[in-house]
Amino acid sequence: MSNNRVALRISLLAVCTALVAVFTIAVRVPVPATGGYISLCDVAVTFVAYSFGPVTGLIAGGLGTALSDMLGGYMQWAPVSFVVHGLEALLIALIVRKDQVTLPVKILAAVVAVVVVAGGYYLLTGLFLIDFKTALAEVPGNLVQAAVGAVLGLVLSEAVRKAYRKIDTLRW
Repeated sequence: MSNNRVALRISLLAVCTALVAVFTIAVRVPVPATGGYISLCDVAVTFVAYSFGPVTGLIAGGLGTALSDMLGGYMQWAPVSFVVHGLEALLIALIVRKDQVTLPVKILAAVVAVVVVAGGYYLLTGLFLIDFKTALAEVPGNLVQAAVGAVLGLVLSEAVRKAYRKIDTLRW
């Protein structure tokens, strides 16, 4: 791989990480029962995963959400966000990895993302931050956040793909 290609991929990774962080910080709805919040992070996470592939999705999704947690005063959530949103992006990108992926496959990837986010936060929050009973209060909000994010991320990805056909050359 040429030096220019490596530099382009690293730059894209940095921009995508910043995009995820900004979407995570821009709108936050606190969840008082758990000390967490609901955000627009999944819009950016799913957009990056659909558009730029598993490596960029994993790193940008995980690191972007974790950085926003650390910068926004939610330090205890950073490891959970890193794992959940990194895994969410990785799985989406792996499901839609083939050329000419159909809409039903993209919808399947979105459903997987919703399950990973809601289930991942429930499990990891219950294990490491609070008890499972309290973590259950966060599930409905996470389901809505992930579902809205998956739909909007897919729509955004499709719009960018139509406007810039060469986007697939940036997958990593």
